Amino acid sequence: MDLRTLSPSYSVSPQITPEDIHELAGAGFKSVMCNRPDGEELGQPDFASIEAVAKAEGLEVRWVPIISGSVHQSDLDAFRTALEEMPRPMLAYCRSGTRCAMLWTITQYGTLPDADILSATQAAGYDMSGLLHQLHQHRG
Repeated sequence: MDLRTLSPSYSVSPQITPEDIHELAGAGFKSVMCNRPDGEELGQPDFASIEAVAKAEGLEVRWVPIISGSVHQSDLDAFRTALEEMPRPMLAYCRSGTRCAMLWTITQYGTLPDADILSATQAAGYDMSGLLHQLHQHRG
């Protein structure tokens, strides 16, 4: 697993497997959110297989599938709700972790200083400077 911390309560990861869940629970995670639609890539574990093992380990799970490159307000609302409602620390995963970092950036924009968002995402290996620029222009 390739866990990348964005805040003390929120980490992201590329695709996980059912076999990873025990390790996540042992590391203290309380919840797992999948931001990947089933069938996005050949051989990817479906959400139901992750969900079954996570629930057996006592983790809360939620599926907020986001089609890459197509984020709608309803997607952001569902993601924000999951962030607010799910126990922490939480792991969110998608194909590479970028989608999860992007969604976090959007929902934290205006709440956290830009420098804190950039520092967290860059330390995790994701460059969200372009996204923050777009958010500034959109708010304009």
